[in-house]
Amino acid sequence: MIHRENQKAPEGADNMDQVVIGKFIARRRKAKELTQAQLAEMLNISDRAVSKWERGLNLPDPSLMLPLCEILGITADELLNGCESEAASAPEKSDEESAATETKAKNNMPIHTVISVIFSAAIAIGMLVCIICNIAVSGGLTWSLIPIASMIYAWAIVFPGLIMRKGKLTASLVSTSVFTVPYLYIMSVLTGVHMVFVIGTSAAAVSLIFLWIIAAVFIKMGKSRKRAAFGISFLLAVPFEFAMNLLLSKLIGEPIFDVWDMLTMFIFLIIAFVCFVSGKAESSST
Repeated sequence: MIHRENQKAPEGADNMDQVVIGKFIARRRKAKELTQAQLAEMLNISDRAVSKWERGLNLPDPSLMLPLCEILGITADELLNGCESEAASAPEKSDEESAATETKAKNNMPIHTVISVIFSAAIAIGMLVCIICNIAVSGGLTWSLIPIASMIYAWAIVFPGLIMRKGKLTASLVSTSVFTVPYLYIMSVLTGVHMVFVIGTSAAAVSLIFLWIIAAVFIKMGKSRKRAAFGISFLLAVPFEFAMNLLLSKLIGEPIFDVWDMLTMFIFLIIAFVCFVSGKAESSST
């Protein structure tokens, strides 16, 4: 034989009850629907050795412990203790019990699903209230179309981020990029003001570019450098505000800079500096 088949129990080894271990081996072998001869063949030993184990006459040789545990589907601790752990000893569920458990798991919705359902229900209720009030006051759908369109837009950009387990930020940004222009067009039609679409689309384009850049910064920097990512974001907010002011100046004749713009940019720079310093201190301490 390649392996030593048996090992006598050490004297005084109370925790290694050969009879208990032997009965446990026999029970696990039968649970695996193996005969003594089949188990012996898998371990490259004689079936007489397996018989001695199960009768409590000998213990398996240490070199056979791990292969035996793998075949029987147990751990070395379970073998030496002569019993299964709580997880392993739990009775196998019938098909009916498994189906009931699966159905119960499906019924217990994750928290993000519950939140998305509540959010959708709140949007639907808000739309219904607008419709009822509009019909009651005006006898038809007039002003209610504006808040209804706004609520649908809000649902379209928020819902993907609520329902998804991963990539919430990316999903919301994609939705915002897709639905913003159609929403602005609908609002310009409902209000009868074409400049809503012109100004809104231009401002939305600049804003979306800024948001996608910020998202890329956070993804690139990762969780370990989150403060540095915030610092870069506030630093980029300065040219973004300048670009937005320049755009509005050309569209509606607003001045490019005023006192409040200068103050806002100064605050952005201070916050960016604080984020960089604190991030550097944190990384050096770790």
